[in-house]
Amino acid sequence: MKKKFFYIAMVALALTGCSDSLSTIGSSDGNSEITIPADAEAGELLIKFSPEMSDILDQAQLGKTRAGKATRSGIPSTDEVLDILGSYSFERVFPVDAKTEAKTREAGLHLWYTVKFNKGTDLKAAAERLKQLGEISKVQTNGRIKRAYNTDSKRIYLSDKALQQKSTRAAAEGEPNDPGFASQWHYRNLGEGHYGFENLNNNHVGAKAGCDVNALEAWKTCTGDPSIIVAILDEGVMYTHPDLAANMWCNPGESVQGAQTDGDGNGYEGDLHGYNFVTESGDITWTDANDTGHGTHVAGTIAAVNNNGIGVSGIAGGDGTPNSGVKIMSCQVFSGQNSVTLAGEARAIKYAADNGAVILQCSWGYNSSESSIINGYTPGPATEKEWAETYPLEKEALDYFINNAGSPNGVIDGGIPVFAAGNEYAGNPAFPGAYSKCVCVSSVAADFTPACYTDFGSLVTLSAPGGDLEYYSKIGEQEDEYWAETTTEQKGAVLSTLIQNGKPAYGYMEGTSMACPHVSGVAALGLAYAAKTNRHYRAADFVALMKKSVKELDSHYQNGATKTYYMNHTTVGASPEIVQLSKYIGKMGAGLIDAAQLLNNIKNKELSSDMKLPNVYVGIEKTVSLNLAAYFAGQIEGFTCSVANSSVASASVDGKTLIVKGLVAGSTSLTVTAADGTSQTVVVTVRKSAGNNGWM
Repeated sequence: MKKKFFYIAMVALALTGCSDSLSTIGSSDGNSEITIPADAEAGELLIKFSPEMSDILDQAQLGKTRAGKATRSGIPSTDEVLDILGSYSFERVFPVDAKTEAKTREAGLHLWYTVKFNKGTDLKAAAERLKQLGEISKVQTNGRIKRAYNTDSKRIYLSDKALQQKSTRAAAEGEPNDPGFASQWHYRNLGEGHYGFENLNNNHVGAKAGCDVNALEAWKTCTGDPSIIVAILDEGVMYTHPDLAANMWCNPGESVQGAQTDGDGNGYEGDLHGYNFVTESGDITWTDANDTGHGTHVAGTIAAVNNNGIGVSGIAGGDGTPNSGVKIMSCQVFSGQNSVTLAGEARAIKYAADNGAVILQCSWGYNSSESSIINGYTPGPATEKEWAETYPLEKEALDYFINNAGSPNGVIDGGIPVFAAGNEYAGNPAFPGAYSKCVCVSSVAADFTPACYTDFGSLVTLSAPGGDLEYYSKIGEQEDEYWAETTTEQKGAVLSTLIQNGKPAYGYMEGTSMACPHVSGVAALGLAYAAKTNRHYRAADFVALMKKSVKELDSHYQNGATKTYYMNHTTVGASPEIVQLSKYIGKMGAGLIDAAQLLNNIKNKELSSDMKLPNVYVGIEKTVSLNLAAYFAGQIEGFTCSVANSSVASASVDGKTLIVKGLVAGSTSLTVTAADGTSQTVVVTVRKSAGNNGWM
C-alpha cells in the first residue's frame, strides 16, 4: 500500500484544537505563543543566534576544541539563562568543514546550535526564556521524523531467478537485457494486453500505451554519466546490491565505509558511500527487521545498472559499461524503528550539497493539510509561511542545497530537491515538497489516471508513475509476500531493487514514494546529457525545462471521465469509490515527466548556456586540476595553455587535464587553447588559504 511505503515526518504536526501538537516557537519577537509537540526530543532545543554573535560563538568553539566539549556560548546573557536552565551541552548543528565553511557562514547555518538539558527540563519554559534574548533569532524543538507505515507489513518480492522466468523473449534491439525491464511498464508502457494486472476486478481497467516516462526512447540519446550524483534521504541503500554497487557514489577522500576515521576532514567518519545520520556514523545499514528496503527500491528506479543481464533497469543507470551511470549517495535518515532528529535531517541535506550531490531524492514529508482526521491522518502545515515558521532549520537547510549544490562553472548551478506529494487522497500536497522551490511529485496509475491515493493540487510540480494497487488488485485478495519461483505480475505497482532478510532482491512497491524517484531519475538523466554536451543550467531554469518536458494529462480527465477504485480492496465486499476526474484538471503539475522530451530540449539548448572554463583559486605551493573536455565541447585532446605572469602561477596540460600551481600570492591571467583554435581566458588567483580553498 502507499501508506506502507511513504515516509511521513510526524514531528510537530498541527491538529485542530490540540494546543500541544504544533511547535510555534518561531522567531524571538516575543509575540507568538510557544507550544511544544508531544513527541519533541526530551531535553533538547535548536536555537539560532543573530549574526552579530558570530565572533563570540567562534571563540566558544575554539574553547571546545581545546577542552573537548563546550557547555556555553560565550555570550554572557545567553549563558546566564543556560546556567539557570541547567544546560550541559552546547554545539553547532553543522560540523566545521574547511572546504565549505565559507558557504556555511554566508547562509547563516553556522549560527544554529543544539542545546541539551536534563531530560526532565520544561522545554516550554526553557524556550520562553531563550526566546526573550535579543541575541537569539529563532528557537525550535528537535523532534524526529517518523514513518507512517507498518514496517512488519508483507513485502512483495521477486528473486532474480523469478525475473529470469518472467523474461520470455530476448531483448529487442535498443532494449536493455535486464530481465525485469519487460515488467517495468513505468519506463516503456506497451498498453493493454501486455501486463498481468489487467481486468482483475470490476473496474476492467488495464494499461494505456505511453503512460510512462519514455525511458527507452531517451536511452537512444543518453543513459547516464558518473559526474551526476543523486543523494537519497531514506532508509540505507544496500550499496552491495549487485544491481546498484557499480553506481554507488564513492567519496574520494575515504577508503572504507564505516571506518572510524575522517579521511577527507568533512566532519563525517567513514562516509565512503554516504552517511548514517540516525546513528551518526558511517555504518549504513539495511538488515534491521523493521527495514523495508524502501531506500534501495528508490535507488534502483534512479540508477539500477542497465544492460548487465540481471534484475531491473534504472532510468539513469548507464549502458552496462563500467562507470557509465549516475551515482547514488546514501544519506540514511531511517534505520529500523529509529529516525533522525530535525537537526540530523538538516545535516543530511547540507551534507549532500557539500559532497557533490545535485539532486536530493526525498520520498517523505509531512501529511497534507487536507488529509482526513477521520481516516487517521494528522494534518500538516497548510501554507509555506506556516511550514517555514514551524520548521525554520529545515527550510534553511533546503535553501542551502538549492543555492549551493552544483557549481557556477559546472553542469548546474544550484541543486534540485525532489519530494513526494503525499498519499492521503488530499487536494493539497504535503510540505516540504509543496515549498515553491522544491519539485513536488504526484502519482499516476498505468492508464494516465491519478493514483487513487495521491495528493494533488496547484502546488504540485510534476507527475510520474507510482502504481495503484487499489485500482488494479482483485477485490478481497491480500497482496501476498512471495519469493523465488513465482511469476505472478504484481497488480500495477512499480518494480525495482529490494532487500529480503538482508540479501539482495527485487520487488514491487507503490506510492508517491515510487513516483518521486522517477522524476529524480529523469532529472539525473537530463543533467547527464547536459554534462556530455557541455550545457550549463541554473537550477531554477532546469526545473522550468523539466516542466516543459511532459506528456499532458488534463485531456484524460475531461468530458465527465471518472475513476473507480476500492480503498479497502483487500476486504471482501469492499465498496467502490467513484471519483470525478475533472477535480484533477490543472492539479497534477505540468504533466507526466517525459525523459525523451527533456533530452531533446537539452539538445536544442533551451534555457542553458555553454559551460565556460572557471576562474581558478589556488593556494601557494598547491595545485588545482580541471578536466578541459568539460569546457570545450567535443574536444578531448590537443590543448595548450599559457600564463601571463609565470612568477605568480604555472600551468600545464596533461592530455585533457589542466594543472595549475600557485607560486606566490597574487593574480594573473591564464589562456587555454583547443586544437580547433578556440580559446578561453580566465583569472588565476593565488592566496594564502585554509586547506587550499576559498575560506580564509
